[in-house]
Amino acid sequence: MSSTARVAAQAKINLFLRILAREESGYHSLETLFQRIDLADDVVVRVGGSTRSLDCAGPAMPSSGLGPVEKNLAFRAAEAYAQATGWPSGFQIEVEKRIPVGAGLGGGSADAGAVLRALDALSPRPLGEAKLLELATPLGADVPFLTSSSVLSLAWGRGERMLALAALASRHVLLIVPDFAVRTADAYKWLSERRGDRAVRAVSLSVAALTTRANVDALAHNDFEAVIGERDPSVSQIVRDLRGRGAAVAMLSGSGSAVFGLFDADVAASGQEILTRTSERVAEISLD
Repeated sequence: MSSTARVAAQAKINLFLRILAREESGYHSLETLFQRIDLADDVVVRVGGSTRSLDCAGPAMPSSGLGPVEKNLAFRAAEAYAQATGWPSGFQIEVEKRIPVGAGLGGGSADAGAVLRALDALSPRPLGEAKLLELATPLGADVPFLTSSSVLSLAWGRGERMLALAALASRHVLLIVPDFAVRTADAYKWLSERRGDRAVRAVSLSVAALTTRANVDALAHNDFEAVIGERDPSVSQIVRDLRGRGAAVAMLSGSGSAVFGLFDADVAASGQEILTRTSERVAEISLD
């Protein structure tokens, strides 16, 4: 039986993101269209022994590190799997960080989803995707999608209610990450302060409207963009610049701070810009 699994933990962008009412639990409901992209962390999961560890390195590692291991989503995902199944006793996780941290691209969530998928591929008694999604839900709104077998999904609630959609043809994605990170909790706080008591209703996106790139482009919107732009005008300037360079869509991803542009024609990246593509398939797991 294999003891090592390797997988590319793909990042995501939100092609549409609407933040709805705050629930009694303190969490906000959302309505979003998730799209995987080819930019990915490299995740290796080994099982065996009794030790549990997580090692992170790579070009996207912040100089201050990622904080306590026990709070890392990838480590928490492995512990959740072990608690739910009684296996494995020990695991060792290695992450090569390539997804910018605190950028709204789901890097930590992608690592968590990759770990859940890797453990299930290694397990002598796999849970299957439905059970994995149950484990993913308490970890965060992006984790269920990044655990799923879909590259494009419409999601509601806290991200746990998903409808997988047919993949759209791949296109260029240009990512620009300002030199500041955004804590998701702060983004929600700022948005709530801006709205006050004003009610926000779901748009109820039609699945039929999400079958072509042109229709998806027409719906592009992110509720966080205005509040993040108020705190750092560079975000709004980057959006304008990307549109000026020919982006069919330019907007904030997630709670930021990354801004992405979607291009139908070739586009060149310069400086610290990241050029990638929207994904047409979920990365496969390799077993050793």
